[in-house]
Amino acid sequence: MTTLTRADWEQRARDLKIEGRAFLNGEYTDAVSGETFECISPVDGRLLGKIASCDAADADRAVENARATFNSGVWSRLAPTKRKATMIRFASLLKQHAEELALLETLDMGKPISDSLYIDVPGAAQALSWSGEAIDKIYDEVAATPHDQLGLVTREPVGVVGAIVPWNFPLMMACWKLGPALSTGNSVILKPSEKSPLTAIRIAALAIEAGIPKGVLNVLPGYGHTVGKALGLHNDVDTLVFTGSTKIAKQLMVYAGESNMKRVWLEAGGKSPNIVFADAPDLQAAAESAASAIAFNQGEVCTAGSRLLVERSIKDKFLPMVIEALKAWKPGNPLDPATNVGALVDTQQMNTVLSYIESGHSDGAKLVAGGKRILQETGGTYVEPTIFDGVSNAMKIAQEEIFGPVLSVIAFDSAEEAIQIANDTPYGLAAAVWTQDISKAHLTAKALRAGSVWVNQYDGGDMTAPFGGFKQSGNGRDKSLHAFDKYTELKATWIKL
Repeated sequence: MTTLTRADWEQRARDLKIEGRAFLNGEYTDAVSGETFECISPVDGRLLGKIASCDAADADRAVENARATFNSGVWSRLAPTKRKATMIRFASLLKQHAEELALLETLDMGKPISDSLYIDVPGAAQALSWSGEAIDKIYDEVAATPHDQLGLVTREPVGVVGAIVPWNFPLMMACWKLGPALSTGNSVILKPSEKSPLTAIRIAALAIEAGIPKGVLNVLPGYGHTVGKALGLHNDVDTLVFTGSTKIAKQLMVYAGESNMKRVWLEAGGKSPNIVFADAPDLQAAAESAASAIAFNQGEVCTAGSRLLVERSIKDKFLPMVIEALKAWKPGNPLDPATNVGALVDTQQMNTVLSYIESGHSDGAKLVAGGKRILQETGGTYVEPTIFDGVSNAMKIAQEEIFGPVLSVIAFDSAEEAIQIANDTPYGLAAAVWTQDISKAHLTAKALRAGSVWVNQYDGGDMTAPFGGFKQSGNGRDKSLHAFDKYTELKATWIKL
């Protein structure tokens, strides 16, 4: 545990040197065009620095470099045990630079410094080390063959991977992709969100320090409609992995079809139901969990428990408990270690959240907590955690991903109705069920169309469990051994003896 105070973090923020250039073939470099964009902190509106605005020309350079590096075999044909050791060193360097990376993350996207330091950086390092540790323990196969034949089934790295990552967990989501992609021997072009590019740019140099060869990891900051589109359309990118909105996920599939039919793996939006039955084993724990499920990371979480489904017979008792629990989640200065709710990522996202709150009002939902912008005097983008009661699942706030701290409370009368409401969404990323009836828990979990279901908790799991969605929440899986499927090709080799 660090002993740094708010004053310490603020001084470090003033002293921080920001690197904003792209990273290509082991070196920082300006965009080909020389264009930049401003990186503004949501904490207080300060200018953090100018960031290279990469475009198609930069994508061409990066892909050419990544392909040449891959074909050279310097990483792709390196023994798995050696790649493992390098990935573990990479993870160790993240931990050694934890305070620097946490500060970059907080200044860049507004999350509390304690979350950045104790959740995001350790989670990112674990993603790298776990994948590295696993790579020399994954065996190929021998097919069942006639006695005079030998059938081998082998996994090979796919080649050049384009990784487009979101702004809500910039470092951790990058490492969820980099861990398995690099461990399997691929070359990667990482495109961070223009809203939060700083940690991706920084860790590129740490990768070189860890011993990853030049050209294996390139980082291209810039906008989705320029460099992101260029990667999607590039004929020499073999696989594209993405975490972000469903709208952009669909567009990337179009780009793949218009180019080389590259495989596209997507983790997209969510509108996750948190279902509380009357027989929940601990209503206080459920209430506290419901509050954290919407307020953590300012609600800017793809698995946020944004729909709270409560059995009608307990709603009048349970909802006040949730409202009270939410009072513990109060926006404040993200550089204060005591803060647990920070700033929304930028003014655009803040205005989006406020517009959804207004939609809840106009559609007839009842505001019972929060609902306002606060701390305007700081120059930052802060919104109170918000609860609407009396929500119909047909309302906009119940159907669309808000990506902010706005909770919709919906009553139900039976397990069948709860399941129907829960599944009545385009998304299928996550869900939770609170009940002490083991049969009800199993049957409800089986009926929910979601990639992750948590019972008597919210947001459980670790690197050993796959993460991804059903329906328009995407395809493929991050984390676990299943993640390696996205970054490898299966080859069948049939040998006559």
